[in-house]
Amino acid sequence: DYFLYPGLINTHHHFYQTLTRNIPQVQNVELFNWLEYLYPIWSRLTPEAVYYSSLVAMGELLKTGCTTAVDQFYVFPKNQPKELLDEEFRAAQEIGIRFHGSRGSMSLSEKDGGLPPDSVVQTEGEILTDSQRVIEKFHDSEPFAMQKVVLAPCSPFSVTENLLRESIKLARNYKVGSHTHLAETKDEDEFCQETFGLRPLKYMEKVGWLGDDVWFAHCVHLTESEIDLLAETGTGVAHCPVSNQKLASGAANIP
Repeated sequence: DYFLYPGLINTHHHFYQTLTRNIPQVQNVELFNWLEYLYPIWSRLTPEAVYYSSLVAMGELLKTGCTTAVDQFYVFPKNQPKELLDEEFRAAQEIGIRFHGSRGSMSLSEKDGGLPPDSVVQTEGEILTDSQRVIEKFHDSEPFAMQKVVLAPCSPFSVTENLLRESIKLARNYKVGSHTHLAETKDEDEFCQETFGLRPLKYMEKVGWLGDDVWFAHCVHLTESEIDLLAETGTGVAHCPVSNQKLASGAANIP
């Protein structure tokens, strides 16, 4: 006997992290410490590493019934070609998964008050130029197309306010979706209140990042009124229970 069901959809992933998920030093740490340890390792990512890690991640997804995947790729080492997301699209085409490639980015380095080191940070000009290139090269606007592009600045603690504003503007001009991490940890909440004087979701509202063309990853630390705001604006959430448990971030308030 057989049981037929629709393909599952993964709405938030980082394929390249399959290469570093078993490093002993990051098995019992919370998000900010986890990132600070791994950024230097990720700064050595190559096109080959991106391609093969994508094949591994996509293969795992397909084996467990997932036929559509969104990957947020945001690490672009300074000493590597800028076309790293192209390797994910190449892998997706070869393995046959429906793929939404998210052109992620980081523009706020630790020297400017952010979390990531300079080795994995790009300028706003580099990010926006390549975002436009990726959309024009890979995005298929047809419903249920096998490949689409999403613009996905990494997080409030790794990109500038101006990049968030310009990214959402570019995405809406091209009618593509927008995605980022939000309200994942208490550290992020403290960072936003100390840096911007706002909680994470109110900061995203300020920069125009609410609407039915936006979805956030995690959303663990939201108030009831903030959840209502998401509902009122049609803004989506990809909650990530396994990741949140591993990093002791908490649990999203999902009914």
